[in-house]
Order: sequence, then structure tokens, then C-alpha cells
Amino acid sequence: MKRVFLLIATNIAVMLVLSVAAQLLGLNRFMTGNGLNLTTLLGFSALMGFGGAFISLAMSKTIAKWSTRAQVITQPANETERWLVGKVASLADRAGIAMPEVAIYEGAPNAFATGATKNSSLVAVSTGLLSSMTHEEVEAVLAHEVAHIANGDMVTLTLIQGVVNTFVFFLARVVGYLVDSFLRKNDEESSGTGIGYFITVIVCEIVFGILASVIVAWFSRQREFRADAGAARLMGSPAPMAAALRRLGGIEPGALPQNMAASGIAGGGGGLMAMFASHPSIEARLAALGAR
Repeated sequence: MKRVFLLIATNIAVMLVLSVAAQLLGLNRFMTGNGLNLTTLLGFSALMGFGGAFISLAMSKTIAKWSTRAQVITQPANETERWLVGKVASLADRAGIAMPEVAIYEGAPNAFATGATKNSSLVAVSTGLLSSMTHEEVEAVLAHEVAHIANGDMVTLTLIQGVVNTFVFFLARVVGYLVDSFLRKNDEESSGTGIGYFITVIVCEIVFGILASVIVAWFSRQREFRADAGAARLMGSPAPMAAALRRLGGIEPGALPQNMAASGIAGGGGGLMAMFASHPSIEARLAALGAR
């Protein structure tokens, strides 16, 4: 319950900060007596779209620790923790990035990497993953997460999310204004916007948001292929990563909180839902590894 409250409070705080920023910058005054000021609306949309994405990125490590209750290893307490820290240090050195924080959390098999920059990141693995994989397979998973960091995937996905968010905000309000103007074209005494504008904006944000999710998910799947290839390079062979993927294909991966689903090692879906999956299927990933 505490974790849910913290996540809700965080989202409310982000929206309040963005709303105040829009007020101070005058970007919330895109509706004028002469209609939409498209330049101001674009500025408002960019602030809301990129602002939320980058605030989430800046807070990603903190939110990850809250939502998974991951315990950062500051001083290894046993052989497993010493091995984990040592492997991440070795992989980070090979990848040319600063040593990430290393954490363990309770849960079914999964792992994730997050952080605002390459040199301020976190790699976390679940207890289920540690108990269900061999050391070589776990090392391959760690290499995959380190490759995500080295590729700058967190920032790249944030930029893509910011772009699509901007278009969602912008287009929803343009369509809302056009629909409202059409509905009230014979009402010469009315001013401002009517209920048609607000209803249309809400509907359009839902519809455009779904379409935006498809675009973001596609980019997320591409970065998984790149991280698998990066793991193969760091390990010196694709075989360990392939073995880890086969192992994941035979077990039920642990679910991560929704805001972190794209950060995990496993995920994906079949059928129509594959368009919204943050990860490709295990079969597609194995085929891509075999092609390299």
C-alpha cells in the first residue's frame, strides 16, 4: 500500500510541477479570442510531453527501488553478493561505463537496469532469477542490462516518449478545437470553448495515447535486440545469452511495475498484444542472436 501511495503521490507532484511551469511560462494560454495559438500550444505540449518524461527519468532509480523494494548492495554480505558486484564491475569496465549500483529484490525471475545517465545507473536482479539460472546465465543477463546502460537506452526511450507525448497533447487539442468549432458554428454569441472541446480532447488523448504506445513499444523491442547483441559482445559469444533466453522461455518471468515494464529482461505478448509488448518474443530474440 505504501508503494502505491508513493507512486500516486509522485505522479501528482510531477503534474503539479508541470502545471506551475506552464503557468509561469504562459504556455497554458494557447486558447485566444481568435482561436488556437499553435506556437504556444506546441510549447505547452512539449513542456508536458518532455517534462513528464524527463522528470520520470531523473527519478527512475528512486522509483525503481521503491516499487520493487530492491536492496542496494553497499557491502557484500555473502558469496552471492560478492559475485554479483564483481561481475557487474567487470562488465561495466568492458562496456566503458561507470560502476552501476547493484541491487537484489524479492520476486520471480527478472532483472532490470535504470538510471538517468550511463554513469549514474542501477542494475537489479530478482532472487527468483538467481535461484533458477546458472552463474553463466545470470552473467549473460547482467551483460544484457549493462549493454542497455552503455547503449543509453533509458535516455533514448525517454526522448521517444517525449516526442510522442508532445504530439498526443498537441493533436488532441487541435482536433478538440476543430470539433468544438464545428458544433458551435451557428452559435454566434458563444465565446471560448464548449463541452465538445473537453470531451474530444479526452477521447483523442486516449486514442492517440494508444497509438503512441504502439510506437514506443516498437522502439523498446528494437533496443532489446541491441542489448542482446551487446551482451553477446561483452560475453565474447552469443551462447550464454541464448542459454539465458531459453531458460527464461521455460519459466514464468516476474512482473515488474507498469512504469518499469520496459526495463526488465523479459516480457512480451502474443497475437495483437505483441504490438504493445515492450520485449520481442523469446523465439525472435534467439533467432536474432543466431543471425549474428
